[in-house]
Amino acid sequence: MTEIFTGSFTQQEPIPEEAIEAAMAVLRHGRLHRYNVVHGELGETALLEQEFAAQMGAKYCLAVSSGGYALATALRAVGVQPGDPVLTNAFTLAPVPGAIASVGARPIFVGVTESLTIDLDDLEAKLDQAKVLMLSHMRGHLCDMDRLMQMCDAAGVTVIEDCAHTMGAAWRGQLSGRQGAIGCYSCQTYKHVNSGEGGLLITDDEELAAKATMLSGSYMLYERHLAAPGPEVFERIKYTTPNVSGRMDNLRAAILRPQLRDLDRQVQRWNERYDEIAAGLRGTPGLTIVGRPEEEAYVGSSIQFLLLDWSPKRIAEVIRRCSARGVELKWFGGAEPTGFTSRYDSWRYADSVPLPTSDRILAGIMDMRVPLTFSLEDCRLIARIIRSEVGAVYQS
Repeated sequence: MTEIFTGSFTQQEPIPEEAIEAAMAVLRHGRLHRYNVVHGELGETALLEQEFAAQMGAKYCLAVSSGGYALATALRAVGVQPGDPVLTNAFTLAPVPGAIASVGARPIFVGVTESLTIDLDDLEAKLDQAKVLMLSHMRGHLCDMDRLMQMCDAAGVTVIEDCAHTMGAAWRGQLSGRQGAIGCYSCQTYKHVNSGEGGLLITDDEELAAKATMLSGSYMLYERHLAAPGPEVFERIKYTTPNVSGRMDNLRAAILRPQLRDLDRQVQRWNERYDEIAAGLRGTPGLTIVGRPEEEAYVGSSIQFLLLDWSPKRIAEVIRRCSARGVELKWFGGAEPTGFTSRYDSWRYADSVPLPTSDRILAGIMDMRVPLTFSLEDCRLIARIIRSEVGAVYQS
């Protein structure tokens, strides 16, 4: 009998009861705006920033309206101006080049390897073309961060880390987002903590933290932050930093605080599911599992595999056959963007040159979410279905 998966690839776990109660408390008192606090009250957003900074081992944290807003704020804070070139991954999601374009800057795309990380050789060849690298840890894959930081430091290139898919991941024990000048995180529903939308920004640089806070729309109320520099730092930059309002509110912060306290356990649960699927796919003819280096502690909230050098027609047939059995695969090799699977040559607001080696890899990238609503048996079933349908098309 043909096995069918009947679960949902977009259904998240419920918001924890503790978070619901915290949200209800905010709704009951009505002080949703982060700076609307009564005497002696710290506010959910300020507490979230303080707690996340401590969790990440960072000096400063700012909570904002989205991960994309965090990225654009980081670019403004480090001084990127209209027309400036900014290096970034060719394999990423649209909000990354979108953030660069939103400040009037120009993306310069760097290639991708079969490990789905930024091509460090290509990066090294392009380091003299820009002063900022917006590094996307796309789909949770960390490159050799030691080599990358050595190269960028030597070239005087400031690194902003897009950690939308690596909250809780680490390279050689150092948490993702702690190597660059600024780390940016997303709290959107499909990321590792869920407030619908939301973003977090961390840094150890007092001036960058102060500028980001002013940019987010602090209205000179920076003394109400618990994870920000002292007032003397704000005094230096408050008249020259524009307000580009994008604050997080107390309701979303209340929802996030309990989830962040539970992050380590959630990471373990994601990785159990990821490992089951990877084990089930390993050895499938024609299918390449993306390797994970020993130095990387990953968060397996999605899984990728490669169908390298397959024709578009045969890949489309794999997708069709898996879909008929309830398994949703996304493909980064399609001629047209579908959902989130756009590519560097899809973003026609940004000039790009062909990257033939990367194009071959992009043409074979298959992607699948791994929600925590899946059981381990679900994951084994999903792997059996993919293995069966890839094998059937490969042999045909």
